[in-house]
Amino acid sequence: MVSTAALSIAFFGTASAADVLGQAVGKDLQQAQSALASKDYAKAMTAVDAADAVKGKTEYESYTTAQMRAAVAAQSGNTAAAIKAYDVLIASARTPAAAKGQMLMAEATMAYSGKNYPLAIQATQRYLKDHALDTRMQTVLIQSYYLQGDWKGCAQAAQAQVDATIAAGKIPPENHLQMLATAYTSLKDADAKTHTYVLLAKYYNKPDYWAMLIHDLVANPNLQPPLVLYVERLRLQTGVLKDPSDFQDMGERAVQMGLSQLALNLLNQGYAAKILGVGSSAPATAKFHAFVAQRAAADRAQLTQDATAAQAAANAGPSLTTGYNLVLNGQGPAGLALMKAGLAKSPRYPDLAVVEYGMAQMDAGQKSEAIQTFNSLKTPGPARDVAALWALLLSQPGH
Repeated sequence: MVSTAALSIAFFGTASAADVLGQAVGKDLQQAQSALASKDYAKAMTAVDAADAVKGKTEYESYTTAQMRAAVAAQSGNTAAAIKAYDVLIASARTPAAAKGQMLMAEATMAYSGKNYPLAIQATQRYLKDHALDTRMQTVLIQSYYLQGDWKGCAQAAQAQVDATIAAGKIPPENHLQMLATAYTSLKDADAKTHTYVLLAKYYNKPDYWAMLIHDLVANPNLQPPLVLYVERLRLQTGVLKDPSDFQDMGERAVQMGLSQLALNLLNQGYAAKILGVGSSAPATAKFHAFVAQRAAADRAQLTQDATAAQAAANAGPSLTTGYNLVLNGQGPAGLALMKAGLAKSPRYPDLAVVEYGMAQMDAGQKSEAIQTFNSLKTPGPARDVAALWALLLSQPGH
């Protein structure tokens, strides 16, 4: 009779005093161990097969044979055999929970290295469900979906990991976010892709992420007009808006929104930066600037009456627009109070109204309050993404 102590290989299972190997099985496994030590994997596996062929093995002998098979298969690179042996060990009550986790991790790693991605996914999911949220295993899971082009599976796996990481107050790994962005790009889910780039810019703040974000937002045909203006202002703030036609567009959009003073302020910024007032477009720009200045003066003269009417209005629009105009004309506290009253009147597009309120807070010099307002948006969509970008920009030094 040969006890487990006679075998030098370290096994995961626990043995009792009654657990001994019969002579036939013990002899074969000793031969397997010796061959394994000499890296003669073929001879080692032949000896394991011989042990497995012994009739009438005890449960302990079968378990120990599976252990040796796993060791030989793993060291020889026989992924299929190793995983099959590990499955036997994982199913056994003899194997401690921690060891089962190590075996599942080994299964996933071997399957992934062997490009057997479906098997890697299966093993990794079992590990994450039954053991721990290990970052390495999360990466194996996401990459396994990614490398076989299963974009839906990749998006679901990566999004779940990203959400859980953020909920735990931690920063998602950059490669998880990158793969998530690629998955959403392949799925043609523009909103989800944009939000992922928001997270990349937020946590890793690289110019490429900002450029991708702004490009996607500007190119989004479904972006509502107010959001287009806020994105253009974002481009202005980040120094990438340098064409006179962009200032013209911002001015026109602000006027259409009833914010003529904002239009005038933006045009004045263009003149101060010497982007406007030069070249062949200078005469047309001067004409538009004069029109906007006249419109802003007329609206300014009506502010008191408009504020009174807005307070009495049943709908939110007048309070939001007039309140913002008060802010733009130096009456920050009164304007923000009127806008806040407008938010309580059930705006037709509540998320847009919140973004506008945050923009007004920013223009009133209340940066920290604006950041809070922008970050309060939780409903997925372009409004949340634009707000998140402004919150991110305002949180950076110099802004």
